[in-house]
Amino acid sequence: MKNRHILLVEDDQNLGDLLVDFLSMEGFEVTLARDGISGWEIFQNGKYDLCILDCMLPGRDGFSLASYIRKRDKWIPIIFLTAKSLKSDRLLGFDLGGDDYITKPFDEDELVRRINAILKRCEYGNNDNINVKYQVGEYSFDYSNLMLHRKGAATRMTQKEGDVLKILCERMNHVVRREDILVSIWGRDDYFHGRSLDVFISKIRKYLKEDTSVKIQNIHGVGFELMAKKER
Repeated sequence: MKNRHILLVEDDQNLGDLLVDFLSMEGFEVTLARDGISGWEIFQNGKYDLCILDCMLPGRDGFSLASYIRKRDKWIPIIFLTAKSLKSDRLLGFDLGGDDYITKPFDEDELVRRINAILKRCEYGNNDNINVKYQVGEYSFDYSNLMLHRKGAATRMTQKEGDVLKILCERMNHVVRREDILVSIWGRDDYFHGRSLDVFISKIRKYLKEDTSVKIQNIHGVGFELMAKKER
């Protein structure tokens, strides 16, 4: 299998060069950009398996770059690197569809483990979810194409939105524990991923609002329950 290709956008010359050398020794192919503008140009002209973006970049910051990348590719994993530890910044990163958020300084071995965990989850989803479809009341959810259909109307979901809805569909009319969703999708249960999960639940509720018989019930302190009639 060919090496996974990572786009690294980091303006700190020493850290950027260090990460390129370290990740290369770990078997990754790495392309380095020094600012957000060149990072966007390089992304458009290549094919990558994962992006690592510093948040504070010249030209275009990492959050803005991530929004551009998400408009072009809804599925590619994104890891944010930052010296900031503000809660608002971390939540913004997750709201933009980031898969992880690592505060500097960090351990390079931990970064590699997080990269491998994210890529493994993506590979699992690509291999084992071909033609997976669910009926949710009046809605038909095509997970393999991330499409939600109802009465001729269709909505394209993001990968994370689809992942959350798929887990709820698999346990429809049963409570799914919050930590089980977090570990399954993000690999860990913590406050910031939990806030990101709440954002995705809110978005999914809006997608499903046209069928009043479908509800996502918040079970306080436990998790969520997708309540819907199973139609065949």
